[in-house]
Amino acid sequence: MNSKFTKNEIDEFHIEIGKRVKEERNKKGMTQLELSLSMGYKSVSLVSAAEVASDGKHFNLEHLYKISKVLDISIHNLIPDI
Repeated sequence: MNSKFTKNEIDEFHIEIGKRVKEERNKKGMTQLELSLSMGYKSVSLVSAAEVASDGKHFNLEHLYKISKVLDISIHNLIPDI
């Protein structure tokens, strides 16, 4: 099977994950700083950039694992169906 992935397709995937993280974070009433600190970071730079996929920043699997633990949700809530 020969699959091709466009940059735009991957970018949209990261954008959707960022939207889901923001939505779940807001449901818990948590700020970007609170989430960042709970993940072990000292600033909001990762979370703020990755939530909007700014400058090519995005969450990796470790980030998503930590976010799911902090927000007490399934990691599946953060990853769109493909």
